[in-house]
Amino acid sequence: MTVDSFTIAVLLIVFVSTLVRTVFGFGNALVAMPLLAMIGLGMKTATPLVALLSLVLGIALLVTNWKKVDIKSAWRLLLATVPGIPIGTVLLKGDYQRMGEIVLALIIIGFSGYSLFKPKLIELRKEWLAYPFGFLAGILGGAYNSNGPPVIIYGTLRRWLPDEFRATLQGYFLPSSVIIVAGHGLGGLWTSEVCTYFFLSLPLTLFTIWIGGRLQRLIPPGHFDRWIHILLIVIGGMLLVRAISPS
Repeated sequence: MTVDSFTIAVLLIVFVSTLVRTVFGFGNALVAMPLLAMIGLGMKTATPLVALLSLVLGIALLVTNWKKVDIKSAWRLLLATVPGIPIGTVLLKGDYQRMGEIVLALIIIGFSGYSLFKPKLIELRKEWLAYPFGFLAGILGGAYNSNGPPVIIYGTLRRWLPDEFRATLQGYFLPSSVIIVAGHGLGGLWTSEVCTYFFLSLPLTLFTIWIGGRLQRLIPPGHFDRWIHILLIVIGGMLLVRAISPS
């Protein structure tokens, strides 16, 4: 089978985004979604594709971290995520391509700005506050695969320790990815194009997980991730300009 330049671009984006998720525990969708949109892969193809790859990543990353998962927080977030996913899927299936790109760009810019400057915010002590964060994550996950930012902000406000943070994110992302992927399948979003890109990406994704596991031990925390967020702000800004520019 001949692989054209567009497919190579998709695979390159998959490689970079998978590497980010493997090293830092999150961020593959934040990297992949705007870049895939910018090269012309529609949201209705990019969203289910990234969801399928996120499911593979979640399985691989949780295998070695499951003992450190904060089960109570993870299941509360997940419980609230479930009703939000169908809402996000309905938004994705509608004719909201440009609006979706604008929302995604604003989420990425806002979250990366928050991560860079880390404003001193209140500490959340009430467990029930997981529910509104989880519900918002479900909507964003179903529509744009961006369920990460609300959950990461929640974990930051809960003052999770680094190891607990990483493990609990995976404990949440894996089951939520299963539900999101199932929602996309029931919604008729598993097209032949999505499946083709997924199976082409799968070997590369597994290889990148292996590479990322080794890089994770070499990169000092607080250094490379800062540049990742700066890059995300640039990517988000470019996507926003593209989305609001006249066709």
